[in-house]
Amino acid sequence: MILRRTALALPALGLLPRAAAAQADWRASLREVRYGMISVENERDAIARLQGLSGYMAQSLGVPFRVFRGSDYAAVVEAMRSGHAELAYLGPASYGLARRVMGERVAPIFRYIDNAGLDGYHSVMIVKADSPVQRLEDLRGKTLGFSDPNSTSGFQVPGWFLRRQGMDPATYFSRTGFAGSHEQNVIAVINGTYDAAVVAYSNEDRNTFQRMVEKGMIPANAVRVIWRSPLIPNSPIVVRMDLPEAFRRDVTAAFAAMPEREPQAFREMSSNARGLAPAKHEDYLDIMAILEENAQRRRERRS
Repeated sequence: MILRRTALALPALGLLPRAAAAQADWRASLREVRYGMISVENERDAIARLQGLSGYMAQSLGVPFRVFRGSDYAAVVEAMRSGHAELAYLGPASYGLARRVMGERVAPIFRYIDNAGLDGYHSVMIVKADSPVQRLEDLRGKTLGFSDPNSTSGFQVPGWFLRRQGMDPATYFSRTGFAGSHEQNVIAVINGTYDAAVVAYSNEDRNTFQRMVEKGMIPANAVRVIWRSPLIPNSPIVVRMDLPEAFRRDVTAAFAAMPEREPQAFREMSSNARGLAPAKHEDYLDIMAILEENAQRRRERRS
């Protein structure tokens, strides 16, 4: 099991008293708040899903709140590192990348509690529903699609577990490649570009291909799961720690209050999650160990 569980009790996150806010008003130097998103789904749907968040946060914080989707996972991390984003929604592995390049200048504040009450998810390997493949052993010599090099469930975790089972992706499959996002990975399997692909999966009622069916992107029952990883800690909402403490406190309070104050907007942004759990750096240590082992293996292969 990869998940390090934390207590779900939220810290005391009351809004700043007006006097304190007046004394430490971060808005004088920060006229807009920018929130980056990793490229799990197509840009149109990702931005549309977070329109409610934009409105709610702009009203709560008193400044414009802009959501943008990175061209890939690393682009969102770079936006944080270079000061072009104050907040972001990152995967566990892309948080590990951010921590590697930013150190303690970035930290997680929340992660979702999904519709089943869990604060973790899985990587799953899918094939077309009518594929003769029934198990991992049937994929020797076939093709496998990953989503992004910095995706947790779409690359880092499944690669690590496959090697643990003696199935090094570099040699076990005839071809591997990156589709760019989890949705594109599903479509690549349906179109026959890859025999199998790895994508994010919480449960039967909340996963990548289920949402694609709901959006009319693919027919129901077009793919099936042949492998599932242990539980991975849910993706964190992160904040830059080099920003004023008052800003970080206001942002944390606004996110904490959102499920109750704007339940519809929260459900849309979180794909019907139940709520938020506090997140901390220690929750992702197991994932960061996997990242380091994967990176060490790549270094050894190049040398």
